[in-house]
Amino acid sequence: MDTTFAKREQNRLMRELNEFLSIPSISALPAHTRDCRRAAEWLGAHLRGLGCPVVNIIEGPGHPVVWAESPPVPGKPTLLIYGHYDVQPPDPLDEWITEPFTPTVRDGRLYARGAADDKGQVYCLLKAYEAVLDAGRLPPLNVHFIFEGEEECGGRVIFDLLHKEPERTRADAALVCDMSYYAPGWPAVYTALRGLCYAEISVRTLERDLHSGTYGGVAPNGLETLVRILGKLKSETGEIRIPGLYEAVEPPTREELDTWKRLPFDQERFLREEVTGKALTGLADRSVYERVWALPTFEIHGIKGGFIGDGAKTVIPAQATAKVSLRLVPGQQVEEVSRALQRAIAALTPAWAEVKVSLQHGGDPVQVDVNDPAFEILNEAFEAVEGRRAVQVRAGGSIPIVPELGLSGAPVILTGIGLPDDGLHSPNEKLDLRQLWSGIEIFGRFFELFAEKGGKAAAARAYSSSSGDTRLIGPE
Repeated sequence: MDTTFAKREQNRLMRELNEFLSIPSISALPAHTRDCRRAAEWLGAHLRGLGCPVVNIIEGPGHPVVWAESPPVPGKPTLLIYGHYDVQPPDPLDEWITEPFTPTVRDGRLYARGAADDKGQVYCLLKAYEAVLDAGRLPPLNVHFIFEGEEECGGRVIFDLLHKEPERTRADAALVCDMSYYAPGWPAVYTALRGLCYAEISVRTLERDLHSGTYGGVAPNGLETLVRILGKLKSETGEIRIPGLYEAVEPPTREELDTWKRLPFDQERFLREEVTGKALTGLADRSVYERVWALPTFEIHGIKGGFIGDGAKTVIPAQATAKVSLRLVPGQQVEEVSRALQRAIAALTPAWAEVKVSLQHGGDPVQVDVNDPAFEILNEAFEAVEGRRAVQVRAGGSIPIVPELGLSGAPVILTGIGLPDDGLHSPNEKLDLRQLWSGIEIFGRFFELFAEKGGKAAAARAYSSSSGDTRLIGPE
């Protein structure tokens, strides 16, 4: 590939990426439905501009899926590339230094919602693809692109599409670039993703709000009742008090634990620069890595109820709602965990309250066999550019579609160019531009190497499978 591509085209690339990032494609908010479509159409137009003869905007009951195919290259392997164009809401807005949808560069970092999750990484792959096109605009291998607009809100359009047409996953490997390096200069591939169970808990104790002077002391408070239920679901030491939750957990292997111990880790820096708090919480008898990678979590994301406007209003709230989630680890399944959550809340509900638990979205945890030859090809690309092979780690986050990407049996590569301090889902999300420029070179090199060796890797995989050596990619 032309290693000068990113430097030579830097001004154009920044203009294009800023244009993409400026679209407020917030999938969770109905007010931004048209913006999500704009982002999908932006990708479609860009893929056509890259010479893809097949580009489809696929409709469904939510935000559309973008599907594209490169010009066919007979005799070469096929790579399936996944990403998402939707982003999280930018709240709280007053904590952003610059506007979330006005991309701004400060100190070599590009700040915008979606800069790292996942628009910046999607764009990195598109430019890596452009960098390896020959003079006739042909790539060295076959590439299929699938980009969704509901990763951040749990929509079903891409799931329904792949279940209806599983042949779209037929490839020699699938590449997901939605992750981060372990640390600057330390690329990573991911051996597991946690699953997700996201729910709303609604409590009603009265038919209407009441005057706190007239009825205070006798009327059951909906907000107070909700808070007490939430407080009983997790202890101060971090233990989740949902009966049976930990029984299905498959602990990390001794090899994994030994690998994690060898990783460079500065806990004080982690606390100061990533957590940005005064202390780490959770199960003190478990390492930080076990807490964020290998154990389930329970978090409260927001509570709505009562009066929260300026000034004072002395009411006893009749109802209140909380948004919560559990992250799941190998061995757990979202359906079983959601039922356990409902049972636990029912047991904690006082006689004077009506409580409803609504599952919003979720997905099972994922384990990946990183011994497939495709991962060695990626390591060659990392070594060529970064001078270092990828370390094998787990992720605390979730990408629900990953199991479906492996429906055909192709290995699913989970990697990325982000950094741990990128501020995903937070104010002032950023992407280090050095990561973007080197990422274009890394994945361009990977495309070339996979074009050369990917077919042999697939043949080796097929032989291994026929010999009885099975591999797992999918929900536990």
